[in-house]
Formats: sequence, C-alpha cells, structure tokens
Amino acid sequence: MATNTNNTKVVPEAKAALNQMKLEIANELGMSNYQQVDKGNLTARENGYVGGYMTKKLVEMAEQQMAGKGQQ
Repeated sequence: MATNTNNTKVVPEAKAALNQMKLEIANELGMSNYQQVDKGNLTARENGYVGGYMTKKLVEMAEQQMAGKGQQ
C-alpha cells in the first residue's frame, strides 16, 4: 500500500482557505493567537484538536455537498 508522505495539496488553490479555516477553528477552541504560536510548543492534544475539528468540518461540508445541500 502506497503512502503519501509529501503533504502536497490536491487543489493548491485551496491552501489559503484551509489556512483561514485552521485559524478560525483554533480561535473557536480558545487559541486566539494560533497563527503566531510556535506549534512545536503546543501539546499534541492541542494541535490534534485543531486538525481533528478541521477534518470533521471538511467531512460535514462534503456530505452536505454530496446530498445536494451545499452552501450556495
């Protein structure tokens, strides 16, 4: 089984939107200065929350789009 280890974006144009989403989610989780924080000083749990919520929201968006209820 092949593993993608280079983190290349399938849609490079989405990079800015994904970064904005990451900052919004971090802010919702109470990490208002997430952009300036050295991520290496955060716990795995803190970083994991941001990534986990991003994944959850992206899956929800995809499910809505697949069901024909996408945001217009």
